[in-house]
Amino acid sequence: MLTALIALPALTAAVLALVPADNRAALRTVAMAGALATFAVSLVVLVRFVPQAGFQMRESAPWIPQWGIGYRLGIDGVSLFLVVLTAFVMPLIILAAWEQTTRVKGFFASLLALEATLIGVFVALDLLLFYLFFEIMLVPMYALIGIWGGANRRYAAIKFFLYTLVGGFLMLVAILYLYFQPGGGTFAYEPLLDVARNLGRTEQTLLFLCFFAAFAIKVPLFPVHTWLPDAHTEAPTAGSVILAAVMLKIGGYGFLRFSLPMFPDATSRLAPIILALGVIGVLYGALVAMMQRDIKKLVAYSSVAHLGFVVIGVFALHPTGASGSVVQMVNHGLSTGALFLLIGFLYDRTHSRLIADYSGLMRAVPVFGGLFLFTVMSSVALPGLNGFVGEFPILLGSYQTVPWAAVLAAFGVIFAAIYLLWAYQRMFHGPVEGRSVGLADLNVREIAVMVPLVLLMLGIGLYPKPIYDRVNPSVDAIVGQARAGADLPDIAAVGEGDE
Repeated sequence: MLTALIALPALTAAVLALVPADNRAALRTVAMAGALATFAVSLVVLVRFVPQAGFQMRESAPWIPQWGIGYRLGIDGVSLFLVVLTAFVMPLIILAAWEQTTRVKGFFASLLALEATLIGVFVALDLLLFYLFFEIMLVPMYALIGIWGGANRRYAAIKFFLYTLVGGFLMLVAILYLYFQPGGGTFAYEPLLDVARNLGRTEQTLLFLCFFAAFAIKVPLFPVHTWLPDAHTEAPTAGSVILAAVMLKIGGYGFLRFSLPMFPDATSRLAPIILALGVIGVLYGALVAMMQRDIKKLVAYSSVAHLGFVVIGVFALHPTGASGSVVQMVNHGLSTGALFLLIGFLYDRTHSRLIADYSGLMRAVPVFGGLFLFTVMSSVALPGLNGFVGEFPILLGSYQTVPWAAVLAAFGVIFAAIYLLWAYQRMFHGPVEGRSVGLADLNVREIAVMVPLVLLMLGIGLYPKPIYDRVNPSVDAIVGQARAGADLPDIAAVGEGDE
């Protein structure tokens, strides 16, 4: 099943190469068919998943056995919903880009290749295989920004590529160091966990920092976040959505999958510094977002703030906060992905993202205005919508171990409401002026893109229990291992359904 999730989009991208470049209808149809098939398989995986700790649906085959390299896949509660999210958003992205006219073949092939590598990252249980997926995904994302992006696309693409490439190289150094330690000789995940835990304090700290660099850049965590606003602003709508919805989650996923269980002693000693960076990211991202005149750049900086919450939840080393971080990664993917889609629909009509160019959009385009307001409310964590059921457990869990971080981060919730609602007020209320005059409302295709996102934002907000039931066992085990390895007091796992 997991191989199918990787192979289907990859094979579809290859099939697109055989379709004539001028047959746009066939290119769109093939791309959508591959994305829908991948999503269907992800739903089967979701249904078959048993809520318990440990990896399921394992697949293993020798690849380069003399070097200890194998094809090893598995899925647990941490990766399950990130895989489903990846498969869910891709058909919506393709539908949103249905009218793409420039280099259509390469555009859809890049999207599908990116989907295959993203899913590979979340299910790989061989560290070298993980690294390969981690690095290969840079190629299609670089192409999406550099070929189909805005005026400064080349600068943004190179900056994105270099930042993430450097982080990945440091992680590779750490992986190779573990491989050559006594008990190593393999890249399999579980054996290297034991190798890493038995290292001395200095070795653990240095290796932790190597992994941390790769994942902090991906989050992105302050102060290595500067590539993100440029990448988001210059990327096409499809690139911005996949970047916000999925790619940024690799950082939070990596912290939980590798940093906490492999280097528990280093995690506990460096956690206060990382928590401080997370709090700075929350507050700094919100304040900078407040000052933006470009609505797309505003949402880009909001990602720095929202994902700062994820970092706080993980490094507070409390199961409630860590589970909230996993759910918040999914929630951020839905709400911020939806915001980028709506901004893309608006830009397609007016070719402007400046807040000052709009006024009275709620009167001019009421369907667009209503969907935008709903998504903003999800992003500011309004109770009853999905953002609340991710951020509140993060604050609840982190307050029990690091109350200062929770209290300071709570101000980020207030700031988020200020910058998003202020931007909404300026663009959507008042007289119909500027580029709002004569604007066409969303069409049937665009509404069809938004409806599944809206339903999920509402459904998760009202009833998050099925997600937490599957996330909690894996997260509880990871946090328990990290606290035990760092000789920290045990925290009783959150009871079933407590969230």
